[in-house]
Amino acid sequence: MKHFLVEIEYTAPIEIINMIVDEHRQFLQTGYDKGWLLMSGPKFPKTGGLVICRAPSMEAIQEFFFTDPYQQHNAASYRFVEFDPVKYQTFMNDWIHNE
Repeated sequence: MKHFLVEIEYTAPIEIINMIVDEHRQFLQTGYDKGWLLMSGPKFPKTGGLVICRAPSMEAIQEFFFTDPYQQHNAASYRFVEFDPVKYQTFMNDWIHNE
Protein backbone atom coordinates (compact mmCIF):
# COMPACT_ATOMS: atom_id res chain seq x y z
CA MET A 1 0.00 0.00 0.00
CA LYS A 2 1.04 3.58 -0.66
CA HIS A 3 0.38 6.37 1.83
CA PHE A 4 -1.18 9.74 1.13
CA LEU A 5 -2.10 13.09 2.56
CA VAL A 6 -5.23 14.38 0.86
CA GLU A 7 -5.94 18.08 1.22
CA ILE A 8 -9.50 19.11 0.49
CA GLU A 9 -10.07 22.78 -0.27
CA TYR A 10 -13.63 24.10 -0.29
CA THR A 11 -14.63 25.86 -3.51
CA ALA A 12 -18.24 26.45 -2.45
CA PRO A 13 -19.58 28.74 0.28
CA ILE A 14 -19.60 27.23 3.78
CA GLU A 15 -23.42 27.22 3.68
CA ILE A 16 -23.27 24.68 0.81
CA ILE A 17 -20.57 22.66 2.61
CA ASN A 18 -22.73 22.52 5.75
CA MET A 19 -25.62 21.11 3.70
CA ILE A 20 -23.55 18.16 2.41
CA VAL A 21 -21.08 17.54 5.25
CA ASP A 22 -23.08 14.60 6.65
CA GLU A 23 -23.15 12.98 3.21
CA HIS A 24 -19.39 13.59 2.92
CA ARG A 25 -18.76 11.95 6.31
CA GLN A 26 -20.86 8.93 5.31
CA PHE A 27 -18.70 8.67 2.19
CA LEU A 28 -15.53 8.85 4.31
CA GLN A 29 -16.85 6.01 6.46
CA THR A 30 -16.71 3.73 3.41
CA GLY A 31 -12.97 4.45 3.25
CA TYR A 32 -12.58 3.65 6.94
CA ASP A 33 -14.49 0.42 6.41
CA LYS A 34 -12.07 -0.52 3.57
CA GLY A 35 -9.13 0.11 5.87
CA TRP A 36 -7.89 2.93 3.63
CA LEU A 37 -8.46 5.94 5.90
CA LEU A 38 -6.60 6.54 9.15
CA MET A 39 -7.88 9.97 10.14
CA SER A 40 -9.71 12.96 8.72
CA GLY A 41 -11.03 16.30 9.84
CA PRO A 42 -11.62 19.93 9.00
CA LYS A 43 -8.89 22.53 8.85
CA PHE A 44 -9.11 25.64 11.03
CA PRO A 45 -10.30 28.01 9.87
CA LYS A 46 -12.80 25.85 7.99
CA THR A 47 -11.48 26.23 4.48
CA GLY A 48 -11.32 22.48 3.82
CA GLY A 49 -10.04 19.32 5.43
CA LEU A 50 -7.21 16.81 5.62
CA VAL A 51 -7.19 13.02 5.27
CA ILE A 52 -4.34 10.63 6.08
CA CYS A 53 -4.89 7.47 4.09
CA ARG A 54 -3.47 4.56 2.14
CA ALA A 55 -4.40 2.85 -1.10
CA PRO A 56 -2.85 0.54 -3.68
CA SER A 57 -1.96 3.48 -5.94
CA MET A 58 -2.34 7.21 -6.55
CA GLU A 59 -4.94 6.39 -9.20
CA ALA A 60 -6.95 4.29 -6.72
CA ILE A 61 -7.11 7.02 -4.08
CA GLN A 62 -7.97 9.67 -6.68
CA GLU A 63 -10.73 7.44 -8.04
CA PHE A 64 -12.06 6.91 -4.51
CA PHE A 65 -12.25 10.65 -3.84
CA PHE A 66 -13.87 11.26 -7.22
CA THR A 67 -17.04 9.82 -5.63
CA ASP A 68 -16.88 12.18 -2.63
CA PRO A 69 -20.11 14.21 -2.37
CA TYR A 70 -18.01 17.38 -2.18
CA GLN A 71 -16.59 16.47 -5.60
CA GLN A 72 -19.99 15.41 -6.96
CA HIS A 73 -21.45 18.80 -5.94
CA ASN A 74 -18.43 20.74 -7.28
CA ALA A 75 -17.87 22.01 -3.75
CA ALA A 76 -14.17 21.19 -3.30
CA SER A 77 -10.83 20.62 -4.98
CA TYR A 78 -8.29 18.00 -3.95
CA ARG A 79 -4.51 17.79 -3.63
CA PHE A 80 -2.95 14.33 -3.30
CA VAL A 81 0.52 13.95 -1.78
CA GLU A 82 2.15 10.52 -1.62
CA PHE A 83 4.64 10.00 1.21
CA ASP A 84 6.68 7.24 2.81
CA PRO A 85 6.01 6.92 6.57
CA VAL A 86 9.49 6.07 7.85
CA LYS A 87 8.91 7.32 11.42
CA TYR A 88 5.66 6.71 13.31
CA GLN A 89 4.26 5.65 16.67
CA THR A 90 4.64 1.90 17.29
CA PHE A 91 0.86 1.43 17.57
CA MET A 92 0.71 2.34 13.85
CA ASN A 93 2.92 -0.58 12.77
CA ASP A 94 0.07 -2.87 11.66
CA TRP A 95 -1.72 -0.14 9.70
CA ILE A 96 1.49 0.97 7.98
CA HIS A 97 2.69 -2.50 7.03
CA ASN A 98 -0.46 -4.60 6.55
CA GLU A 99 -2.17 -4.56 3.19
